[in-house]
Amino acid sequence: MTTTLRPLTPEQPTPDGGRGRLFAVCVNGRPVGRVTVTARADAGGPRVGTITALGIDRPDRGRGRGTVAALAAEEVLRGWGCTRARAEIEQGPDQPGALRLAAALGYTVSSRYLAKQLPDRLPELPPGVHGRPLTAAEFDAWLADETRHSTDRLIGRGLTPGQAGTAADAALRSALPYGLDSPHTQLRLLRSAGADVGTIWLSANSGRSFGAAPLAWVFSIRVAPEHRGHGHGRSLMLLAERECLDVGVRQLGLNVDADNVQANALYQSLGYLTTRHILDKEL
Repeated sequence: MTTTLRPLTPEQPTPDGGRGRLFAVCVNGRPVGRVTVTARADAGGPRVGTITALGIDRPDRGRGRGTVAALAAEEVLRGWGCTRARAEIEQGPDQPGALRLAAALGYTVSSRYLAKQLPDRLPELPPGVHGRPLTAAEFDAWLADETRHSTDRLIGRGLTPGQAGTAADAALRSALPYGLDSPHTQLRLLRSAGADVGTIWLSANSGRSFGAAPLAWVFSIRVAPEHRGHGHGRSLMLLAERECLDVGVRQLGLNVDADNVQANALYQSLGYLTTRHILDKEL
């Protein structure tokens, strides 16, 4: 039997300037599942393709249909000029099998999306620790530091320094079009024993959801190098939870690199659950 992909829609533009298409997974022309394939370019750098919502109908599972469909989706991405494939796997009953399939095809987990249902009352910060809004005078220095971190991260993904700097600057300007006054934006500085020890950036209206409820999102959490190892990362997350509850949002999420052992342990100890795995593979 032959497993192939059959387009169900024309190629469509994506909001980030890329392209996408929905395919049916077919066996000898008979539809047995679906898969969505999208691609985007990072500021002229390597084109990254994403495979999402790959599903095989239950009666046809266990026969290698998913493997062939994933490989066929990779060929679509190669044809679109992609040099890296990304797979997104939602948490759920099919997640263990999907992760095994991805691993067998050479994908490795690069990051995870986490989320938490917040408690009914405000969490307490440690004694002598409190947060305050970032001031306009502090914003420029914070933005420069955030741009540098984002640039380094993009260089790690294969962009040149010039491409990475351009992409990081554009992304931050898009996320913060009005600086401190950008809608739904909270930029907070954490102080401990009279010293500035870290910052957190979150949005109370991220456009995401956890179940049926709105999900606030932590975009950045930074602890100054000289203050690390003293529990300030935990305090920043508790501060973020307080900010969410103050505006009536009961769900908080974030993205964490899979190899950041310390951060993963922190979020697990605070009750955050994995909602999605992000996996990457060089094509």
